[in-house]
Order: sequence, then structure tokens, then C-alpha cells
Amino acid sequence: MFTLENVPRYQNSQSFAIILNALEQKGYSVDYSVVNMADFGLPQARRRLVLVASKDFHIALPTPRKPIGWYEAIAHLIPMMTDSQLLPKQQQALEKFLAGNAPTPLLIERVGGRSQSKYKPGHLPCNTILRSHFTDHKGCNRSKFADIWLPSGTVKSLSIQGAAILQGFPSRYEFPPEAATAGSIIGYSVPPLFATQLFISAQSKLLGVTV
Repeated sequence: MFTLENVPRYQNSQSFAIILNALEQKGYSVDYSVVNMADFGLPQARRRLVLVASKDFHIALPTPRKPIGWYEAIAHLIPMMTDSQLLPKQQQALEKFLAGNAPTPLLIERVGGRSQSKYKPGHLPCNTILRSHFTDHKGCNRSKFADIWLPSGTVKSLSIQGAAILQGFPSRYEFPPEAATAGSIIGYSVPPLFATQLFISAQSKLLGVTV
């Protein structure tokens, strides 16, 4: 069995074409597509190219799960997170949201110039977590990378542990203390929650059982 995960545009690269050709020449059954990890229970909207190839048997992608909002995933951690204060652009994003919506927990990014909304209501998966969120332009640690605003007016700084759970890491996983290093692990990783589903599905096929 062979698996691959990368950004969506990787499917147009020369190296991906070489990999596909090699797998097909070796007689592998190949299945690949761009998927949103939120469709597999990750509390994060993360689009990635996923390829699964197998020989002498067929392995498909896991069965989709009901999406989960970021707030449900990390609500138990929020009281222990560090108090914070919104930056001017975050405050503007908050005011824009409240102008047309009832108050609800919001995850508001502190950095990044993405085209997506800067905030995410609690019932939705969060935006894609990137390694660049955790480092400045010199590659040094960022002390803060996103904030959580609660209807009570409380503002908390999203912790490394919270970001890790949003990326599908188990709560027992230990990260190094440097935000840049921990953020690199989180931002570059294949979400463990998705990988677990994929390999359990493959294992069940090998053992001839249903999951």
C-alpha cells in the first residue's frame, strides 16, 4: 500500500506524474482526489490532495464523517488559555460580524493575508492552519497567532495545544516549547485524525473485517 498527501496544486507537478506512472507500471490500483479534511471529522477546513494506491486489493478513502465546529473541539481548553486583546484589524472583523449576526464564539486570526474570512463562528471548522501562523517574517516564534472571542467579551489566545487538536492531534501528544517548531509540526503535518481513519480502513480490508 502507498499513500501520499500534499497541497492540491501538487497534482499538476512533474513529480506527481512520475509517481503515478511508477505506480501504474508496478500494477498498483490508484485512487486520488482533493478532499476537505473537515469532511472526515477534522474541526478545520483543510483541502489536500490525497492518493491511495494498493496492489492485489483495493483501498478507498475513509467514509466521510459529520463536520465538527472548532468550538466544540477545544471548548474544554479555552478557560485555561492565556488572556489576550484583539488587534485593530481583529476588532474590525468582530464588529463586521456582530453588525449582522448574533454573538457567538469566534476564532479570529491575528496574522495572514488569506482571501478567506478572518473569523470563524464556533459551529464551523476553522480556516486551514499554516506553519506561517506561528513564525514572523524572520522565522522567529510568534507569541500569539489567533484569538478566541467569547460573547461575554472575554478574549483568549489560542494555545499550541488548541491548535494541535484543531489539526487532529491527540491531546496526549507533546510539542516542543518553541512556537515556531511546534507550529511547523502542526502546520506541515498530515492530520493524525485523518491518517488514523485511512489506515484503520486499510487494515480492515487486509484483515477482511468491516469498520
